Amino acid sequence: MTSFRVFPSSSSRRSFLTGVTGLAAGISGMSLLTASAHAAAPDSASANDFSVIGPRPGYSPQIGTLVSMLTWVDHGVTGPVKGLTQPQLDTLFDANANTIGALLLHLAAAETFYQIHTFEGKPYGEVPDSVKKQFGAALELGDKGRKEIKEHDLDYYLNIMKETREKTLAGFKKRDDNWLMTIDPKFFGDAPTNNYCKWFHVCEHESHHAGQIAFLVKRLPGAKPASD
Repeated sequence: MTSFRVFPSSSSRRSFLTGVTGLAAGISGMSLLTASAHAAAPDSASANDFSVIGPRPGYSPQIGTLVSMLTWVDHGVTGPVKGLTQPQLDTLFDANANTIGALLLHLAAAETFYQIHTFEGKPYGEVPDSVKKQFGAALELGDKGRKEIKEHDLDYYLNIMKETREKTLAGFKKRDDNWLMTIDPKFFGDAPTNNYCKWFHVCEHESHHAGQIAFLVKRLPGAKPASD
């Protein structure tokens, strides 16, 4: 079947893989942390400490840190789209662009595919037909996304994103740092990749599209001038 792997463009593949290699090396060292080291670490930040990146209650230390990153980046997406109307969400600036609505659904699609891959241990892209029906166009975007993803209000997209993130958080609570450090022999660039890197990719992928969405919002007809 077709693999819908969300991955940086070919032009940035080399620099991305270089970063992944360094990240994997650093993360592999984290797996050597002893129980006493964990005990000596500062208390986990509360869920309300939005701008404190670090462990969170209810998660193992490194998974909690990842959760804090995902939570912080998520606000970069949901903030700019607040109050957008359905016509604004469907605005297509040119024949090669994606709508804001499609990009929001794209984020939920990518996260869902990584849930199935890392939580269920299935090859990336091997998903139930129901998931392909719901998210296939959103993951591919392009002409298929432009044709199929439209005429939904903002709550439609935000609710799907919220439900998707809740599944991610529930899955993380069932796993520990050993799982996070588990290495897949061949994934990004057919090179060793651990679950931490896969989920860090979900985080940086959302950050990438947060910037894209903010760019589009500022160019909507009638948009207020940016204050920054």
